[in-house]
Amino acid sequence: MGCRMPRTSKGSLPSYRLHKSSGQAVVTLTDPSGRRHDVLLGEHNSPESRSEYLRVLGEWEARGRTLPSSDAHAPDLTLNEMLVPFWEHVEGHYRHPDGTPTNEQNNFRYALRPLREMYGHTAAAQFGPLALKVVRQRFIEAGLCRREVNRRVQKIRQAFKWAVSEELIPSSVYHGLQTVEGLKRGRTPAKDHDPVGPVADEVVDKVLPHLNEHVCGMVAVQRLTGMRPGEVCSLRMKDLDTSGAVWLYVPPDHKTAHAGHRRVVRIGPRAQAALRPFIEGISPEDTLFSPRRMWDAKRRRMRAQRKSHVPPSQQDRRKPKARRVPADAYDSHAYLNAVRRGCEKAGVPHWHPNQLRHSVATKIRKLYGLEAAQVLLGHSRADVTQVYAERDESVAVRLAAEIG
Repeated sequence: MGCRMPRTSKGSLPSYRLHKSSGQAVVTLTDPSGRRHDVLLGEHNSPESRSEYLRVLGEWEARGRTLPSSDAHAPDLTLNEMLVPFWEHVEGHYRHPDGTPTNEQNNFRYALRPLREMYGHTAAAQFGPLALKVVRQRFIEAGLCRREVNRRVQKIRQAFKWAVSEELIPSSVYHGLQTVEGLKRGRTPAKDHDPVGPVADEVVDKVLPHLNEHVCGMVAVQRLTGMRPGEVCSLRMKDLDTSGAVWLYVPPDHKTAHAGHRRVVRIGPRAQAALRPFIEGISPEDTLFSPRRMWDAKRRRMRAQRKSHVPPSQQDRRKPKARRVPADAYDSHAYLNAVRRGCEKAGVPHWHPNQLRHSVATKIRKLYGLEAAQVLLGHSRADVTQVYAERDESVAVRLAAEIG
């Protein structure tokens, strides 16, 4: 059959037309490799061929304007060839409402990297449970904890599940990978981290002198509101309702936004006082905490404290094409690294910002009960809150002393 493709403008649909040599209706579509194929639809101008045209075109659109590869179930479809369209799916699906990529893209990238390195040129249909265990062993040897190993293995399974749904590989491949159970605690060489818990106030206080004012502000706000690290990093004036005695912050994107849950953070007077120094002089679109503004303020202070005359050549020493420039906003990783460096300078055990959320939850649960902690943290289920809010063991000790 010929592979002629009618000229169509970008976004238009391939046309229904006559295949002269057979007298049938035909439409020309592309496969994952970009090759064009004629798809015969039946007797030209018949109702059946018109219906077949709509069906074939609908499936082509659903696959991202591509036909299933003619070699999809053949031994020569490699893992690399399978992962190319899957990665297009990841980049298109895992995005915030503003179009920026979510952290899930990096999670897939780290999980699929050893898969590509070790099995990229092997047949996707031949990748089975033993091969998955070999990739899992690579994660273990890299020093990843048990939970992270299981999480990355699940990402690999997810890639194969998607490939089955697109009819790129047989369903038996994915079903075979499901037989590989997750690593169990105490039955694997992969290390287990202790559960995340609250961090003591005195430990946090020792680190504060070693943090810049913006990171200190984020720590203070988290300690008073129980925000997630990502929420405090993305806090903007446009997302704050300051009309009431208690301010309301509605994050534009948060951990459970994809599930349709609405998150509202209540900001009381003490947290408002911690935020006010960062509100002055910024636009509604700016984040309140910014590495760029922090460095600009630091340079101004250094210039004001300078006692010698500043020659014209040193009025602005910033490189016009610097390879690294301060970001406009913190992200969770930059926040975590700033706290880690502060812990090292203070000589205290390393803690991370999410532990501040655990600390707030534990205090609220002790004073006001589990339901209050659930509302503060924005959880839909109390069992999730219990992971963050530790029980007050002093109650059990007192009861044991009285009745035991």
